[in-house]
Amino acid sequence: MDIYQQSLDFFLSLPVVSVWQDMQDLYRRAAARRPVHWNLPLRACQAVGGSLERAVPAMTAVACAHISILLVDDMLDSDPRGAHHRLGMPIISDLACAFQSAALSALERAVDEPIARGEVAFRFNAMFLSTAWGQFLDVHLPLDEEEYWRVTHAKSSPFFGASLYLGALAGGASLQVAREAGRLGCVYGETVQVHDDLHDAMEIPANPDWLQGRRSLPILFAVTVRHPHQARFLELLSQIEVPGALQKAQEILLSCGAVSYCVDHILSRNQMAQDILAGLPLADREPLVTLLESVTAPVQTLLASCQD
Repeated sequence: MDIYQQSLDFFLSLPVVSVWQDMQDLYRRAAARRPVHWNLPLRACQAVGGSLERAVPAMTAVACAHISILLVDDMLDSDPRGAHHRLGMPIISDLACAFQSAALSALERAVDEPIARGEVAFRFNAMFLSTAWGQFLDVHLPLDEEEYWRVTHAKSSPFFGASLYLGALAGGASLQVAREAGRLGCVYGETVQVHDDLHDAMEIPANPDWLQGRRSLPILFAVTVRHPHQARFLELLSQIEVPGALQKAQEILLSCGAVSYCVDHILSRNQMAQDILAGLPLADREPLVTLLESVTAPVQTLLASCQD
C-alpha cells in the first residue's frame, strides 16, 4: 500500500479525528499533494535499519506538525491559497491547534521504548514552541541578515531536526544516533530555507515574498549590501507589479551577487551535513544521501549552466 495512504489510515484512527470531518478533509488534501517533507522520518527510519511499517506513525506525526505549521503560516502571510479563505480564520486557528495535538498523539505509537518516547515528545514540544517564536519574529520582517538567521534557526531548523530525530528513534536507533540525525536535520533545514528563498525569488510570476515586501535571503542581500544597482533595486521593489519590474529585479539579483551568495550558503551547509552524515553508523546511507542531493542537485545544475 502507498505510504501516504497508510499514513492517512493511521491518522483516521487517532482519537477525535474519526468524527472531525474538517481535519479529515485537510489531511486528505495535503496527502494528495504528496509533500516530500512528510517522508523525512521514513528516510531516517530506513537509514538506521527500521521498516516502513515502523515509520508510518512517525510520518503521521510529522505530517500533522507540518499541516499545523502551514495553516498558521498561510494566515500570517495572507496567502491567497490558504484554507482560512474557505473555512475562516477562527476555524483554521482551532484546527491548527488540533493538528499539533494530533501530532503528539501519533508520537505515542511511533516509539516503543518509554524513555525514548518521552525524549521525542519533549523534542516535538520544543519544536512547536520554537516554531511559534520563529513565526512571531517573521511577522516583523527581518531587516538584516542577523535577524534572518535568527528567524531561520527558530522557525525552520527545529522541524527538520525533530523529523529525522523521530524517524531514527522509530527505526530503533540509540538516543545518541538519533540526536546526530536530528543535528543533520537542522543543518538540512537551513539549506532548504535558503534553497526555497532562492527558488521563490526567481519564480515567475512574482512570489508573495515580492508582493508582500518580505525579505528572503537574496532580496535581503540586494537591499542591504552595497552594489551599483542597489538604488534601482529598491525602486523596483516598490513597483514590482509593474510589467517588466520583476524581470529587472531578478536580473539585479544575478548581477549583484545575491544568487551566488545563496548558492554559497547552500553548498557550505551541505558540506556540514555531509560531515555529520559520514559519522553516523547507518544500515543504509542511501535515503539520507539522496535527501541531501535533492537540495544540492538544482544548485549544481545552475552552476553548470553558468559555466557553459
